[in-house]
Amino acid sequence: MTSAAIRRPIDWTGIIFAVVLTLVIVLPLVVVGTWAFTNVWRFPSVIPQEFGLRFWNQTLARADVWSSITMSLTLAMTVTLLSALICLPAAYAFARLDFPGRNILFFSFLAGHAFPKFGLLVAIAGIFLQLNLIGTFWGVVLIQLVGTLLFMIWIPVAAFQSVDRRMEEAARDVGASPMRVFWSITLPQAGPTIAAAVLLSFVGTFYETEGAWLIGAPQVRTLPVLMISFINNQPVIQYGAVLSVLLWVPSFIALLFARRVVNSGSFARGFGG
Repeated sequence: MTSAAIRRPIDWTGIIFAVVLTLVIVLPLVVVGTWAFTNVWRFPSVIPQEFGLRFWNQTLARADVWSSITMSLTLAMTVTLLSALICLPAAYAFARLDFPGRNILFFSFLAGHAFPKFGLLVAIAGIFLQLNLIGTFWGVVLIQLVGTLLFMIWIPVAAFQSVDRRMEEAARDVGASPMRVFWSITLPQAGPTIAAAVLLSFVGTFYETEGAWLIGAPQVRTLPVLMISFINNQPVIQYGAVLSVLLWVPSFIALLFARRVVNSGSFARGFGG
Protein backbone atom coordinates (compact mmCIF):
# COMPACT_ATOMS: atom_id res chain seq x y z
CA MET A 1 0.00 0.00 0.00
CA THR A 2 1.51 3.36 -1.04
CA SER A 3 1.86 6.31 1.29
CA ALA A 4 -0.65 8.24 -0.84
CA ALA A 5 -3.18 5.47 -0.37
CA ILE A 6 -2.96 5.58 3.43
CA ARG A 7 -2.75 9.37 3.63
CA ARG A 8 -5.53 10.65 5.86
CA PRO A 9 -7.85 13.35 4.51
CA ILE A 10 -7.43 16.84 5.92
CA ASP A 11 -10.04 17.59 8.57
CA TRP A 12 -11.06 21.06 7.41
CA THR A 13 -13.96 21.18 9.85
CA GLY A 14 -11.59 20.57 12.75
CA ILE A 15 -9.11 23.14 11.46
CA ILE A 16 -11.82 25.80 11.05
CA PHE A 17 -13.19 25.01 14.52
CA ALA A 18 -9.67 25.27 16.03
CA VAL A 19 -9.01 28.62 14.27
CA VAL A 20 -12.36 30.08 15.40
CA LEU A 21 -11.85 28.83 18.95
CA THR A 22 -8.33 30.31 19.03
CA LEU A 23 -9.59 33.67 17.77
CA VAL A 24 -12.40 33.71 20.35
CA ILE A 25 -9.93 33.03 23.16
CA VAL A 26 -6.84 34.92 22.01
CA LEU A 27 -8.33 38.01 20.32
CA PRO A 28 -9.89 39.49 23.50
CA LEU A 29 -6.59 38.93 25.34
CA VAL A 30 -4.67 40.75 22.58
CA VAL A 31 -7.12 43.67 22.63
CA VAL A 32 -6.94 44.01 26.44
CA GLY A 33 -3.14 43.69 26.40
CA THR A 34 -2.93 46.40 23.71
CA TRP A 35 -5.18 48.76 25.67
CA ALA A 36 -2.99 48.28 28.77
CA PHE A 37 0.03 49.73 26.98
CA THR A 38 -1.82 52.46 25.07
CA ASN A 39 -1.82 56.14 25.92
CA VAL A 40 -4.03 57.30 23.03
CA TRP A 41 -6.31 55.17 20.83
CA ARG A 42 -9.13 57.03 19.10
CA PHE A 43 -11.77 55.79 16.68
CA PRO A 44 -11.53 54.99 13.73
CA SER A 45 -7.81 54.15 13.95
CA VAL A 46 -7.14 50.42 13.87
CA ILE A 47 -3.95 50.70 15.91
CA PRO A 48 -3.24 53.05 18.85
CA GLN A 49 -1.91 56.53 18.07
CA GLU A 50 0.45 56.40 21.06
CA PHE A 51 1.86 53.52 23.10
CA GLY A 52 3.21 54.08 26.61
CA LEU A 53 3.14 53.30 30.30
CA ARG A 54 1.25 56.38 31.50
CA PHE A 55 -1.71 54.41 32.87
CA TRP A 56 0.59 51.80 34.44
CA ASN A 57 2.31 54.56 36.39
CA GLN A 58 -1.01 56.06 37.47
CA THR A 59 -2.47 52.68 38.45
CA LEU A 60 0.55 51.36 40.35
CA ALA A 61 0.89 54.68 42.21
CA ARG A 62 -2.40 54.01 43.99
CA ALA A 63 -2.19 52.48 47.45
CA ASP A 64 -5.51 50.65 47.07
CA VAL A 65 -4.14 48.68 44.11
CA TRP A 66 -1.26 47.28 46.18
CA SER A 67 -3.51 46.59 49.17
CA SER A 68 -5.96 44.72 46.94
CA ILE A 69 -3.13 42.65 45.41
CA THR A 70 -1.90 41.78 48.91
CA MET A 71 -5.45 40.92 49.99
CA SER A 72 -6.05 38.71 46.93
CA LEU A 73 -2.79 36.78 47.46
CA THR A 74 -3.45 36.39 51.21
CA LEU A 75 -6.99 35.15 50.60
CA ALA A 76 -5.92 32.75 47.83
CA MET A 77 -3.14 31.22 49.95
CA THR A 78 -5.32 30.98 53.08
CA VAL A 79 -8.27 29.42 51.25
CA THR A 80 -6.06 26.97 49.34
CA LEU A 81 -4.25 25.89 52.52
CA LEU A 82 -7.47 25.43 54.50
CA SER A 83 -9.10 23.63 51.59
CA ALA A 84 -6.16 21.22 51.34
CA LEU A 85 -6.21 20.54 55.10
CA ILE A 86 -9.96 19.85 55.08
CA CYS A 87 -10.55 18.25 51.70
CA LEU A 88 -7.53 15.99 51.11
CA PRO A 89 -8.21 13.69 54.11
CA ALA A 90 -11.88 13.66 53.08
CA ALA A 91 -10.91 12.79 49.51
CA TYR A 92 -8.77 9.90 50.78
CA ALA A 93 -11.72 8.63 52.83
CA PHE A 94 -14.08 8.85 49.83
CA ALA A 95 -11.57 6.98 47.67
CA ARG A 96 -10.65 4.20 50.10
CA LEU A 97 -13.37 3.79 52.75
CA ASP A 98 -16.93 2.52 52.51
CA PHE A 99 -19.33 4.18 54.95
CA PRO A 100 -23.10 4.85 55.08
CA GLY A 101 -24.18 7.78 52.88
CA ARG A 102 -20.83 7.88 51.06
CA ASN A 103 -22.25 8.38 47.56
CA ILE A 104 -24.85 10.95 48.62
CA LEU A 105 -22.27 12.93 50.55
CA PHE A 106 -19.79 12.70 47.68
CA PHE A 107 -22.25 14.04 45.10
CA SER A 108 -23.36 16.78 47.49
CA PHE A 109 -20.05 18.54 46.78
CA LEU A 110 -21.14 18.74 43.15
CA ALA A 111 -24.57 20.09 44.07
CA GLY A 112 -23.18 23.52 44.91
CA HIS A 113 -22.14 23.90 41.26
CA ALA A 114 -25.41 22.54 39.85
CA PHE A 115 -27.43 25.64 40.72
CA PRO A 116 -27.04 29.36 39.93
CA LYS A 117 -24.06 30.44 42.00
CA PHE A 118 -25.27 33.94 42.83
CA GLY A 119 -28.51 32.66 44.36
CA LEU A 120 -26.51 30.32 46.59
CA LEU A 121 -24.22 33.17 47.60
CA VAL A 122 -27.18 35.39 48.52
CA ALA A 123 -28.62 32.62 50.72
CA ILE A 124 -25.23 32.14 52.44
CA ALA A 125 -24.89 35.93 52.85
CA GLY A 126 -28.13 35.92 54.86
CA ILE A 127 -26.62 33.38 57.27
CA PHE A 128 -23.31 35.28 57.43
CA LEU A 129 -25.21 38.48 58.27
CA GLN A 130 -26.59 36.85 61.42
CA LEU A 131 -23.10 35.56 62.30
CA ASN A 132 -21.50 39.02 61.82
CA LEU A 133 -19.24 37.66 59.07
CA ILE A 134 -20.26 40.23 56.44
CA GLY A 135 -17.36 42.56 55.62
CA THR A 136 -14.79 40.38 57.37
CA PHE A 137 -11.71 38.56 56.10
CA TRP A 138 -12.86 35.19 57.45
CA GLY A 139 -16.31 35.63 55.93
CA VAL A 140 -14.69 35.90 52.48
CA VAL A 141 -12.44 32.94 53.30
CA LEU A 142 -15.45 30.78 54.12
CA ILE A 143 -17.43 31.78 51.02
CA GLN A 144 -14.44 31.17 48.75
CA LEU A 145 -13.72 27.88 50.52
CA VAL A 146 -17.09 26.61 49.24
CA GLY A 147 -15.95 27.27 45.68
CA THR A 148 -12.86 25.07 46.04
CA LEU A 149 -14.69 21.94 47.26
CA LEU A 150 -15.32 20.57 43.77
CA PHE A 151 -11.65 20.76 42.74
CA MET A 152 -10.23 19.64 46.08
CA ILE A 153 -12.59 16.70 46.56
CA TRP A 154 -13.32 15.27 43.13
CA ILE A 155 -9.84 15.51 41.60
CA PRO A 156 -7.91 14.06 44.60
CA VAL A 157 -10.50 11.25 44.90
CA ALA A 158 -9.71 10.27 41.30
CA ALA A 159 -5.99 10.54 42.12
CA PHE A 160 -6.20 8.21 45.12
CA GLN A 161 -8.38 5.75 43.19
CA SER A 162 -5.84 5.57 40.35
CA VAL A 163 -2.99 4.49 42.67
CA ASP A 164 -1.86 0.91 41.99
CA ARG A 165 -3.19 -1.01 45.02
CA ARG A 166 -0.96 -4.01 44.22
CA MET A 167 2.15 -1.95 45.02
CA GLU A 168 0.66 -0.88 48.33
CA GLU A 169 -0.25 -4.46 49.23
CA ALA A 170 3.24 -5.67 48.27
CA ALA A 171 4.80 -3.06 50.56
CA ARG A 172 2.51 -4.09 53.43
CA ASP A 173 3.46 -7.74 52.84
CA VAL A 174 7.15 -6.97 53.43
CA GLY A 175 6.37 -5.16 56.69
CA ALA A 176 5.96 -1.48 55.73
CA SER A 177 3.71 0.52 58.07
CA PRO A 178 0.54 2.19 56.68
CA MET A 179 2.18 5.62 57.03
CA ARG A 180 5.31 4.42 55.21
CA VAL A 181 3.17 3.00 52.40
CA PHE A 182 1.29 6.30 52.10
CA TRP A 183 4.43 8.47 51.95
CA SER A 184 6.47 6.12 49.75
CA ILE A 185 3.88 4.74 47.32
CA THR A 186 0.47 6.43 47.52
CA LEU A 187 1.52 10.08 47.69
CA PRO A 188 4.17 9.95 44.90
CA GLN A 189 1.60 8.48 42.51
CA ALA A 190 -1.28 10.77 43.50
CA GLY A 191 0.90 13.86 44.08
CA PRO A 192 0.93 15.38 40.56
CA THR A 193 -2.86 15.20 40.25
CA ILE A 194 -3.30 16.64 43.74
CA ALA A 195 -0.90 19.45 42.75
CA ALA A 196 -3.19 20.13 39.78
CA ALA A 197 -6.16 20.42 42.14
CA VAL A 198 -4.26 22.80 44.45
CA LEU A 199 -3.22 24.87 41.44
CA LEU A 200 -6.79 25.15 40.15
CA SER A 201 -8.03 26.08 43.63
CA PHE A 202 -5.43 28.85 44.05
CA VAL A 203 -6.08 30.40 40.63
CA GLY A 204 -9.86 30.06 41.00
CA THR A 205 -9.77 31.74 44.41
CA PHE A 206 -7.53 34.56 43.16
CA TYR A 207 -10.03 35.36 40.40
CA GLU A 208 -13.17 34.81 42.48
CA THR A 209 -15.30 37.96 42.37
CA GLU A 210 -18.96 37.38 43.27
CA GLY A 211 -18.39 36.01 46.77
CA ALA A 212 -15.69 38.53 47.62
CA TRP A 213 -17.89 41.39 46.42
CA LEU A 214 -21.08 40.18 48.14
CA ILE A 215 -19.52 39.17 51.47
CA GLY A 216 -16.42 41.33 51.75
CA ALA A 217 -17.05 44.70 50.09
CA PRO A 218 -16.27 47.41 50.90
CA GLN A 219 -14.06 46.43 53.86
CA VAL A 220 -12.37 43.49 52.11
CA ARG A 221 -11.40 44.53 48.59
CA THR A 222 -9.67 42.05 46.30
CA LEU A 223 -8.12 42.89 42.95
CA PRO A 224 -11.12 41.70 40.85
CA VAL A 225 -13.49 43.71 43.09
CA LEU A 226 -11.25 46.77 42.72
CA MET A 227 -11.30 46.33 38.94
CA ILE A 228 -15.11 46.43 38.97
CA SER A 229 -14.92 49.64 41.03
CA PHE A 230 -12.46 51.14 38.55
CA ILE A 231 -14.63 50.30 35.55
CA ASN A 232 -17.81 51.65 37.20
CA ASN A 233 -16.35 54.84 38.64
CA GLN A 234 -13.67 55.74 36.07
CA PRO A 235 -14.79 54.97 32.50
CA VAL A 236 -11.20 54.86 31.22
CA ILE A 237 -10.50 51.60 29.45
CA GLN A 238 -6.80 51.61 30.25
CA TYR A 239 -7.34 51.34 34.04
CA GLY A 240 -9.37 48.17 33.65
CA ALA A 241 -6.91 46.81 31.08
CA VAL A 242 -3.92 47.35 33.40
CA LEU A 243 -5.69 45.53 36.25
CA SER A 244 -6.66 42.73 33.87
CA VAL A 245 -3.03 42.24 32.88
CA LEU A 246 -2.08 42.21 36.57
CA LEU A 247 -4.68 39.48 37.09
CA TRP A 248 -3.04 37.40 34.36
CA VAL A 249 0.25 37.17 36.30
CA PRO A 250 -0.86 34.35 38.68
CA SER A 251 -2.17 32.37 35.71
CA PHE A 252 1.14 32.59 33.85
CA ILE A 253 3.08 31.63 36.99
CA ALA A 254 0.68 28.75 37.58
CA LEU A 255 1.08 27.56 34.00
CA LEU A 256 4.87 27.63 34.33
CA PHE A 257 4.56 25.67 37.58
CA ALA A 258 2.19 23.19 35.94
CA ARG A 259 4.56 22.69 33.00
CA ARG A 260 7.46 21.82 35.31
CA VAL A 261 5.74 19.92 38.11
CA VAL A 262 2.47 18.55 36.79
CA ASN A 263 2.63 16.13 33.89
CA SER A 264 0.22 16.37 31.01
CA GLY A 265 -2.00 13.47 32.12
CA SER A 266 -2.63 14.69 35.65
CA PHE A 267 -5.53 16.98 34.79
CA ALA A 268 -7.11 14.28 32.63
CA ARG A 269 -6.80 11.65 35.39
CA GLY A 270 -8.31 14.07 37.86
CA PHE A 271 -11.42 14.40 35.73
CA GLY A 272 -11.63 10.69 35.07
CA GLY A 273 -9.72 10.68 31.76
